[in-house]
Amino acid sequence: MTTFFSGTQQPATAQPVSPDSERTAHLCAEAALFMRDHVLSLVSHDLRSPLNAIHSWAYVLERKLDAGDATAQRAIAGIRSGVDQQVKLLESLVDATRAETKSLALNRAPFALPAMIDAALDAVRTPFAQARAVAVTSGSTLAGEPLNGDAARLAQALWLMLTFAVESSARETGVVLESTLDGTLWQATVAFTPAPAALHDATLAHLLEAFARRQAQEPREAGRIAWVLALCKRVAEAHGGKFEQHEEALVLRVPLAAA
Repeated sequence: MTTFFSGTQQPATAQPVSPDSERTAHLCAEAALFMRDHVLSLVSHDLRSPLNAIHSWAYVLERKLDAGDATAQRAIAGIRSGVDQQVKLLESLVDATRAETKSLALNRAPFALPAMIDAALDAVRTPFAQARAVAVTSGSTLAGEPLNGDAARLAQALWLMLTFAVESSARETGVVLESTLDGTLWQATVAFTPAPAALHDATLAHLLEAFARRQAQEPREAGRIAWVLALCKRVAEAHGGKFEQHEEALVLRVPLAAA
């Protein structure tokens, strides 16, 4: 029997919880872990460009300054030393911390897609979508096709896509999961009608962290995703696939067979 919602980390709980609550807590913890490492990856990438520029301009200034001006030479040396220290911090702290999910190991095995999809749908419908009065429905052209991949990780990604869509939807609206085959690719598309205010409405039930929901409302650069969806991106890429976030849809594409 395939276990669709498994993982290596167990979230701490202050008191015993029901199996469904424990499973949900674990899924939320996994989403938070990947979001943390995604943010660290962005920090590492986005800081290196200005640091490299500072380092290069320091050499330009050094050639323009009087070699006999001790104060100016100390200033240039201080600039280069500061840049080197920042780069070392990125390598020793930021890069090392995110190494846990940078290279995602998969437990590949053939599994039936419909069963995994149904499990993810059930995990979101009860009790979260019900509490939000959001109808989660699905349409599928699949006929029991197997996928050679990590069923647990793909189930986590699909759960997070559906959960984000519910979080982003107003009460008494709907979220639709379409599951299709495009040649040798499985494509899961979660469509919803975004209601930005729903992400921080204190009268509604929430699963995702407040910080993640606030960041998801901010403008995104081209090609970038909301931080909270980092798990979906990493799981897709580890399978040789792709994850995309659009205004009204989240799309996961994964090859049916290992690359």
